Amino acid sequence: MIRVVTYTDSAGIGGAEISLKHLVTNVSADFHVTAMGTSQLVIDAIASKNPQVSQVVLPAKGIHSLTAHLQALHRLQPDIVHINICTPWECAIGLFAALTLPNARVVRVDQLPLRTTDAIKLWRTRALSLRVDAHVAVGEASARRMEDFYALGRRTVISIPNCVPDMIQQPNLSNKEDERLGFSGQKIVIGCTGRLDAMKGHDILLRAIAQIEGVRVVILGEGGQRTDLEKLAVDLGISDRVDLPGWVDNPRDWLLQFDIFAMPSRSEGFPLAIVEAMLAALPVVATRVGSIPEAVTHGETGLLVDQDDVEGLAAALQHLKEDCQLRLRFGRRGQDIARRQFTVERMVNSYERLWCELIEKPQVPRLYIPQPKE
Repeated sequence: MIRVVTYTDSAGIGGAEISLKHLVTNVSADFHVTAMGTSQLVIDAIASKNPQVSQVVLPAKGIHSLTAHLQALHRLQPDIVHINICTPWECAIGLFAALTLPNARVVRVDQLPLRTTDAIKLWRTRALSLRVDAHVAVGEASARRMEDFYALGRRTVISIPNCVPDMIQQPNLSNKEDERLGFSGQKIVIGCTGRLDAMKGHDILLRAIAQIEGVRVVILGEGGQRTDLEKLAVDLGISDRVDLPGWVDNPRDWLLQFDIFAMPSRSEGFPLAIVEAMLAALPVVATRVGSIPEAVTHGETGLLVDQDDVEGLAAALQHLKEDCQLRLRFGRRGQDIARRQFTVERMVNSYERLWCELIEKPQVPRLYIPQPKE
């Protein structure tokens, strides 16, 4: 049996942690998994669906944190250490400790391709990245950006998209217009999922909604921008058409209430929310950032617009609002693609295959690093 330690130092639960939960939940019996991290809340959530998964929670900061990481990993002696990273400069302690293991293979998974102007973070991220046995991003575009941001060399980062289970029971799409669950007073409901953060571009969505009559927008999520968004809705005169329900335990229940799914993000990796919307047969309007265009095909499963383009977003939403048949066609095509390309089974198989391939290969050098290829 192959021993795998999955690691995250995240203090909260977002798309990156949900994706790791799907992996840990669905891993085959050939692998024994230990979920390791610095937050009991996060580790409980990741391991909650698989009773065979062991748990290790370590201190997050200080010299005691490094010592505890080293002791825990050397005690477990895993074959694979799978590091799940929200932003590229995080998980440094876990990565360093994993790289001291004499026989383990270390897999780095970057969920969001971001650059930093902090010289220490930049060079630390590059130094750790160059020494792992495999470097993964959650999309081809995200992989190339990580290579460029941290001078890693071309084709050194591979792509394994995030995926979700296909458990949505879609109602009869031909009756979609009559199936308003709680919003029957509005003709069209535009839904969006994501934490209330400037990076998600919810302010752009509200400005676009202000230009479209007869639509309602529901934004699922919580975060520090709630007050600003509520004020913006009042200033735009659309507060009666904007719902901010906050965090919901099962956003999939809400997807069946929506006619269109919008994601106006300023930066993304490969968002799970878009795959869930596609599985629910929703047409998607999203920005051309990160690896979103690898999921949403413009003119086939939805419409893509430029980042921060209020007019373009409004025009795309207006177009879909006025064309029911186009919405249904995009939705059906998106659902078909999601079921073929973005299932959890496909993601889990990709990681299991990668883990097995790494064990069969020599460990990469930890001290001397060859010059990256262009």
